[in-house]
Amino acid sequence: AMPADGRFGGHIVSGHIDGTGVITATRLDDNAKWFTVQARPSIMGMIVEKGSVALDGISLTVAEVGDTWFSVSIIPHTMGETVLGQRRPGDKVNIENDIIGKYVQRLMGGARKSEVSPKTLTKEALLKAGF
Repeated sequence: AMPADGRFGGHIVSGHIDGTGVITATRLDDNAKWFTVQARPSIMGMIVEKGSVALDGISLTVAEVGDTWFSVSIIPHTMGETVLGQRRPGDKVNIENDIIGKYVQRLMGGARKSEVSPKTLTKEALLKAGF
């Protein structure tokens, strides 16, 4: 457990999935393995570049985001210690969006997931919601 006065430097994962995605491509880049995942709009509405996402319970940083896809990269340790290293194009993965994004969405008036996007999540909107 993390002490209340400790420094938080990670991704809060609850273990409750928001949906599934499909791996559409993988590629090796030096010692890293890249995965491109396609997901429905309700998932994509809360995926942001450099943000967090959990795939099959593994907390990862989002590297790139398109309209219907996002990509992540894993290192050899993660490949060897998790199931993600065995996943191939066409495989389904469980996706959990970042919990902080869910709270921000709720505080912004309970917008449906498909209505939240980088275009609607502005500094002004966050200030208005009390952030």
